[in-house]
Amino acid sequence: MHSLQKGSKVYIEIVKQLRTMIEEDGLKPGDKIPSERELSERLIVGRSSVREALRALELLGLIETRRGEGTFIRDFRGNQLVQLLSTFILQDQKAKKDVTETKNLIELDCLQLAIQRDYEEDELVQLRSWVETNEFSDEEFFTRIVNLADNHLFYRIWIILNDYYKALNLQEVSIDKQVYLQLIDALMSKEEVEVKKVFKKMRNLSNG
Repeated sequence: MHSLQKGSKVYIEIVKQLRTMIEEDGLKPGDKIPSERELSERLIVGRSSVREALRALELLGLIETRRGEGTFIRDFRGNQLVQLLSTFILQDQKAKKDVTETKNLIELDCLQLAIQRDYEEDELVQLRSWVETNEFSDEEFFTRIVNLADNHLFYRIWIILNDYYKALNLQEVSIDKQVYLQLIDALMSKEEVEVKKVFKKMRNLSNG
């Protein structure tokens, strides 16, 4: 394989080459992939970059690490969403708007799941208290919301989307703490229409 070009997002390029390597070697779900050291030598990159690329693939559910055994390809054929998402985000260089829109959709879906969940009311009371008494980022707030939705696949997808969203270095939009409190109050009341309204206000989306 050719060495990676300088100036590119190194671990994204490694992910692309890993996918090519898996296809060329004819590896199938359940097969073991080379070690970090072997991949580092084969791709002519540092082990830390290889580790970062493997972490991205693991978060997407494409590989899994088994303690003491190594790293294996997962059988993800039944989940076309994850396969499509990984191909789209990791290779499309013109996806800024799409990353933002998809991140928003995942967050809204998680809010709707949180409404439907049969959780202890204390969870939202504690979240409200945390918002009232702490300074926090939008990322920290929605990490808690995505956890509250209790959907592991959404969580993994959101983590990857959020990483790419941060990499876009978009201008941070300031959101008043009262808006976060309004969102929590709507969740506590299980008012789906109000939840959507407040979220769209947060993200400066149209109510259409």
